Amino acid sequence: MANVAIVTDSIACLTRELIEQYQIGIVPIRLLVQGKVYRDLVDMTPSQAYQLFLQDPDSFNTSPASPGYYLEAYREASKHANSILCITLSSKISTGYDMARVAREQALTELPQTSIAVLDSLNVTAAEGFIALAAARTATAGKDLAEVIRVAEAVRDKVTFVILLDTIRHVYRTGRVPKIASQIGALLNIKPMLTSAAGLVVFKGVARNREQSVNRILQVMRDKVGQNPVHVAVMHAYAPDDAEKLKEKIASEFNCVELWVTEFSPVMGYATGTGTLGFAFYPED
Repeated sequence: MANVAIVTDSIACLTRELIEQYQIGIVPIRLLVQGKVYRDLVDMTPSQAYQLFLQDPDSFNTSPASPGYYLEAYREASKHANSILCITLSSKISTGYDMARVAREQALTELPQTSIAVLDSLNVTAAEGFIALAAARTATAGKDLAEVIRVAEAVRDKVTFVILLDTIRHVYRTGRVPKIASQIGALLNIKPMLTSAAGLVVFKGVARNREQSVNRILQVMRDKVGQNPVHVAVMHAYAPDDAEKLKEKIASEFNCVELWVTEFSPVMGYATGTGTLGFAFYPED
């Protein structure tokens, strides 16, 4: 039996290959489409979700995972580990952190032999995924819970993401931009750029065309890492060709310790829209 198992949520944008390789438990966020409930990454792939989104964007919505979803993940993880570290999306964006803690309290009586810790990633997207991945790699090396948490917190302190929206039309769904403003922005063909700051998703700027926008988000990474070794995960929402081109560009310019492509979770994509492109990254020590 392993020392530590890692649990995170589907917003971490981890690939199925990485999930299986490191036996990471995934708590699915719920997708609400045309009155039906689907579990992200369980009942459908991100690509399938985006196909439904494009058919009827107004019928597409999301709902946080309940404590029961986290408790089920703890049950499964306890079958092959003595301790569990659950890494959630930022508590400043969603209730996931609170739900995971409620589930931990419920598990005290059901899983008394299992130590469970909950860590707020203060992030979303593959930036959250990198924190979970670093924790899982440390756990695979046989380290104890305290060391796994230490490594996860160290990556949390330096990981970030930057994404480019192909349209601003759906951003009003976040509640931070009026619908009329997003509609006007879409007509003007504004390309917003978003990043993380203090646990929140914030605007980084805007550009007028795709090429200019890609260069600007690459400049963010240039400024932060230069030629130092860097971990990078390219993300896309129903734009695989653009993602591969961006991956090639990053591979040719940066000193990548690892570089992989993943789909942007439709839980976030329902507000950013298809065509979203970007990456999460952090420098190697």
